[in-house]
Amino acid sequence: MSDEIAAGNDDAFIPKFSEAPFGALLGTVAAVMSSIGTLGIGALMVLIVADVLGRNFFNAPITGVAEIAGRTVVAIVFLQIAAAILQKRLTRADFLIRRLNVRSPRVAAMIEMIFALTGVIVLVAILWASWPKFADAWQTSEFFGVQGVFTIPTWPFRGITILGSAVAALAALYRAQDEARRFWRLA
Repeated sequence: MSDEIAAGNDDAFIPKFSEAPFGALLGTVAAVMSSIGTLGIGALMVLIVADVLGRNFFNAPITGVAEIAGRTVVAIVFLQIAAAILQKRLTRADFLIRRLNVRSPRVAAMIEMIFALTGVIVLVAILWASWPKFADAWQTSEFFGVQGVFTIPTWPFRGITILGSAVAALAALYRAQDEARRFWRLA
């Protein structure tokens, strides 16, 4: 029973503010962003179902659903990635990490730390590459869609990529330092 409680506490990604103020703030921001992403999934599902129903039963499709869906899926990923990192739920070989945690917790902590630091590098690279595109979209009022039929500005979606990358990089950095602490504590 105590192993289940310990495993449950390992999944908690918002520490108490008194124990880790930065971690509590980061976890709260990640949770809010993830919740917004979840609402986006629901809204996207409703939009797609409405488009299918309108197209098939009323011969009246909703204009721009494909464009909205394409941009929204990317936005949802970047809204939810920080929470996935903090919860250790980002795609990885869990079976290997769990076995290593039992046999050699220090090795598992080191691998987790390397994984998190690699994530920081990748996310900062995404942030670095996305910033000029965001600035350009903002300055030129770039839009997607068909002019006169359906258009949406691109800057909010590019901004979500920037925000999501920045928060996710901080989350990965937080996970790395957390794993480094665990590594030295197990020494």
